[in-house]
Amino acid sequence: MNNKNSVKLSVAVIARNEEETIEEVVRAVMPLADETLLIDGHSTDRTRELAGALGAKVFLDEGYGKGDGIRKAIEVAAGDVLVFIDADCSHDPEEIPALAAPVLAGEADLVVGSRWTGGSDELFGDIGKFIRSTGSSIITLSINYRWHVKLTDSQNGFRAISTRAARSIMLEEDIFTIEQEMIMKCLKQGFRVSEVPTHEYRRKSGDSQIVVWKVWHRYVWCLIKNLVR
Repeated sequence: MNNKNSVKLSVAVIARNEEETIEEVVRAVMPLADETLLIDGHSTDRTRELAGALGAKVFLDEGYGKGDGIRKAIEVAAGDVLVFIDADCSHDPEEIPALAAPVLAGEADLVVGSRWTGGSDELFGDIGKFIRSTGSSIITLSINYRWHVKLTDSQNGFRAISTRAARSIMLEEDIFTIEQEMIMKCLKQGFRVSEVPTHEYRRKSGDSQIVVWKVWHRYVWCLIKNLVR
């Protein structure tokens, strides 16, 4: 738990139907946070029940997708810094202190966990993963050239942001595209964006909810409208 200079840390676990892993994630997060939030995308299993029983504050999003859950977390968080972590054990909660440290210290406004420098078990190995990693690289390269930064990962959901910055950028995307939107809108408004290496592990249950061939056009549109506005 962070108490330095009374700066408070909220950690939001974004989940939908993750009863097999939610207890493991919440138990690992709670000692590291001043506030643990479970933002639930209308699970039909026991995700909410299990997280609430462990002491997490449970909130329902509006049911539009991960982006909707992130906006809900930003709305309800009581901390000065907000960390987002997935509920499928693909992120290591023990990396939260390193991820949040630059924001807690006032050295950055948004810090993204980089799988390109920290490694990933999910980005490589088949054609679908190749398409995802290639698309991610193109988006990140576009952001770097537009705002003269040197980021390596624009899509990882494991990240920390000051609550003040999060509430000022007015996020709109409903799905996973909110992650690149968050970076671009922070850069537009002059917020400091940086990275730390984090490792992405293979999810312990279920399948990824990203179906690239169904949503690729939304990633392209989100990128274009934010690059040119």
